[in-house]
Amino acid sequence: MILDFINAVLLVFANKQDLPNALSVSELTDKLGLQSLRHKTWHIESTCATQGTGLYEGLDWLSKELSK
Repeated sequence: MILDFINAVLLVFANKQDLPNALSVSELTDKLGLQSLRHKTWHIESTCATQGTGLYEGLDWLSKELSK
């Protein structure tokens, strides 16, 4: 079975943002090469899972994208 990712959306959680050595969202975007996904829909959300920050925002974005 060949998977079709043409219409796929990508959500990346930049977790552990509460730690001093965590990569910033822009650094992580560069490291993952997300800018090269010009024709894909993607979003990166700064998160701290232990505090719950950013989780709802990322899932809200994903929900809106999947509803389109």
